[in-house]
Amino acid sequence: MQTRRENRLNKLTRALEEGRSLHLKEAADLLGVSEMTVRRDVATAQARFSFLGGHIVGANDQESSRAYFLYRENSTNVEAKRKACDRAIQLIEPGDVIFLDCGTTLPYMASALTTITPLTVICYSINIAEIICKKPNLKVILLGGEYHPSSASFASDEAMEMLAKIGINKAFISAGGLHFQNGISCSNFHEVRVKQMVMSRAVTNILVMDSTKIGKVKAASFAALDQIDFLTTDDGMDDSHLALFNEAKIVVNPKQV
Repeated sequence: MQTRRENRLNKLTRALEEGRSLHLKEAADLLGVSEMTVRRDVATAQARFSFLGGHIVGANDQESSRAYFLYRENSTNVEAKRKACDRAIQLIEPGDVIFLDCGTTLPYMASALTTITPLTVICYSINIAEIICKKPNLKVILLGGEYHPSSASFASDEAMEMLAKIGINKAFISAGGLHFQNGISCSNFHEVRVKQMVMSRAVTNILVMDSTKIGKVKAASFAALDQIDFLTTDDGMDDSHLALFNEAKIVVNPKQV
């Protein structure tokens, strides 16, 4: 007969198989126990679980999760991400065909797509799709392919072929880093060709990014600065950075396109 602890550990295992990670508080709510109890349970099963940045992951997932941990990123710089998205959504007009990139910033933008209709939204990540598919009067195009848990997104040759046939008014692009010499980058190489194809198809490319990422470089470079038209971000940018954007002729936080 299983003990209550064994039952909880098995429930954690099933939850991780479905979602890859759980925040400590989420695990406590799921199991109906305190966070301290969850910590004690996990400590007795180190062959099955690990703690990473306040999250519980499967022991075998720990190394791959270090590269880019989508679920951990969900809780970082939340207000800055919201501000960047609030400014980006002001650039959308009824009738637009827009692309929403993957990551943890643009879901805030997806959530705000309530009054701008008609609108066609192209996406390739689950966290975006599950939001916009529930909204009325939106046409949604979801690109498919191989699933990549690191960013909850898909990629395939078929998706690229589909993108090559779609006209896009405005592409809202996410990034993990923007460097004035090295350009714009992200953490996942499978995203690169999607971003590049979208940017080549879009009339207007808008980078949506919180200011903490300015000056950073990630492994997968996908664009030069002159390939973006606008940047929407929060109010935390240094004046020196703003001067560099002006020099590069990139409009920061435009009122309208």
